[in-house]
Amino acid sequence: MKNILNGRETQARTRLLLALWDLGGINQEVKKGKLAKRIVSKGTKIADYQSIFEELTEKGAIAMSKNGYTLSPQGLEILSQGLQNPEFRFPGTIIGTWVVNALLEWISQMDEGINSVSPSVNGNRVKSGIKSYSEFEKVASQVYEKLNREYNFNHLVPIYRIRREIGNRVTRADFNEWLLEMQANDILQLQGGTVEDSALDKIEDSISTELDGLRCYARILQP
Repeated sequence: MKNILNGRETQARTRLLLALWDLGGINQEVKKGKLAKRIVSKGTKIADYQSIFEELTEKGAIAMSKNGYTLSPQGLEILSQGLQNPEFRFPGTIIGTWVVNALLEWISQMDEGINSVSPSVNGNRVKSGIKSYSEFEKVASQVYEKLNREYNFNHLVPIYRIRREIGNRVTRADFNEWLLEMQANDILQLQGGTVEDSALDKIEDSISTELDGLRCYARILQP
């Protein structure tokens, strides 16, 4: 049977990523059923999106577990490029309310320059957000305290949660370098172990060095 999305893969891919972002997929896992309700429109079924899920997984844009999906910084980049593509159009004449609200939120966050959207120009990320170690130290400490307070981590905050909360305000390389510098300055201590479910994407969003190996948690050192 012919896939009804044939010829509309670009639109379907962007719609899927937008839905995952709008559901908070950059910070937490989105249940499969919840995402399906957003992307499956009249005349389509979730199986029609199988090739797109596989493509995005191979590109590292999304991570897929038994229960749901998460969106990576690479996925945000692909979403940004898709929304800026002059050929991108939503099919049909009726657009769901969630789509309109998600686009308005995207535009608002892009204008404000906050962490969950990083606009692109010709496929290259615009250099905005955190530009110095001193600024990163302040933001990372605030994010640490926020996560520790809201999720009761008992002063052992997963590094992947800090990275995802800060998002695209800082490059992955700068995040790694500056978090290690915070440790060198005795502001925090990076600890080993592994993430709670051993998910590969969460491990990748932790920190690994040749000397110390994998570090998955951060603990602020009290003055």
